[in-house]
Amino acid sequence: MLPVFLVSAIVRGKRAAGFFQRLGFLPRFEPDERKVIWIHCVSVGETNVARPLIDSIRQKHSDKRIIISNTTRTGHKLAQQLYKDQADCIFYVPFDWKWTVRRTLRHFKPSMLIILETELWLNLIRESSKAQMRIAIVNGRMSERSYKRYGYFKRTMKRLFGYIDRALIQSNADANRYMALGMRASKVKVTGNLKFDHHITSGENELTEIFRDRFGIAEDEPLIIAASTHAPEEQWTLDAFKTVWKTAVNGLPRLMIAPRHPERFNEVADLIAKTGFSWVRRSDEPADSDRTAEIILLDSIGELRAAYPLAELVFVGGSMISHGGQSILEPAAAGKAITTGPHTHNFAEAVDEFIKRDALHQIRDVNDKNAADKLAAEFKLLLDRPIKRRSLGERARATMDANRGAIDRTIEQLEPIFAPRRRK
Repeated sequence: MLPVFLVSAIVRGKRAAGFFQRLGFLPRFEPDERKVIWIHCVSVGETNVARPLIDSIRQKHSDKRIIISNTTRTGHKLAQQLYKDQADCIFYVPFDWKWTVRRTLRHFKPSMLIILETELWLNLIRESSKAQMRIAIVNGRMSERSYKRYGYFKRTMKRLFGYIDRALIQSNADANRYMALGMRASKVKVTGNLKFDHHITSGENELTEIFRDRFGIAEDEPLIIAASTHAPEEQWTLDAFKTVWKTAVNGLPRLMIAPRHPERFNEVADLIAKTGFSWVRRSDEPADSDRTAEIILLDSIGELRAAYPLAELVFVGGSMISHGGQSILEPAAAGKAITTGPHTHNFAEAVDEFIKRDALHQIRDVNDKNAADKLAAEFKLLLDRPIKRRSLGERARATMDANRGAIDRTIEQLEPIFAPRRRK
């Protein structure tokens, strides 16, 4: 695969980030007598999810050092922002070759590896086990699609799962898929979803107020946030916004778009520029036009959580296409009215819970021709009925509160394996 990585790094730049670190040329780190816990977070989502886990480990195991790895550039950048005062080192995970993994293990000498959600690399897990490290999957999940894909390699999966000490899983359905692939039932515990334990930090509160002041957010100009969008959802959202803007009865709405992938920021900016609406970019220097812009492009990493409290309603992207949706839990924690498209299989358990509690609107029967109209009808419904909109947001927050506690169950299950494995 090395030629593929090199070509991709040169042509696209996507895998260039951390390339030498992934080969084992790592930041300076001096091991000492303290135990080292390695936490691996793939990208932005896992890096955010790790917050309550890292806070709890810091509080209860202050004698241990924490190192954090990422796979993506955006995840790495966010980890540097969030954990600069908590982690002893933040680096890119090694390529899954024996020699790169061994080089990383020799450099850090960790006693434990915690993998967030589902990042199952054979050499990383096998070599960590050979180094007498404890290994745990935390907040694990496995979609039906991933289960079918892993199912082609059941013997390999069973072998890989044999190296793992604990698999702390989000739901019963996820746990059943792990066990069907060969994970021993005694290692599997359903602890819930750490995203339900979301809490607002002081830094996020400060950023919320900065956004409120810079962009002049006010109740008489309700803000719609299109969060974590994928192509062509931005175009559908812009078309829908144009429709509701023309027919608004409770103040002219404003729109904030936050694309899921940073490499698409400029592409989305070009789409917005063609609408005829006034618009601004978060990344630009503050200007007077920020307060009156009809569309705001949130072209930044890790700031969406701070924007949610400003919204009147949130459309969560990745759900109008077959991608499978993005997380609804962060806008729910902010008590916002949430709508999604029909494709939410990546978060099926959470979405089902919210629908059961009437805490989420889900648009059905979407296709390329009617997507913009469907979004426009949903936006208009919630903008024109403020009591319904607020009630939906209140039920969303209540659903979050009712499902909290995953972090306490997770730490309880991790306690027995914080001690390193005894050498045979």
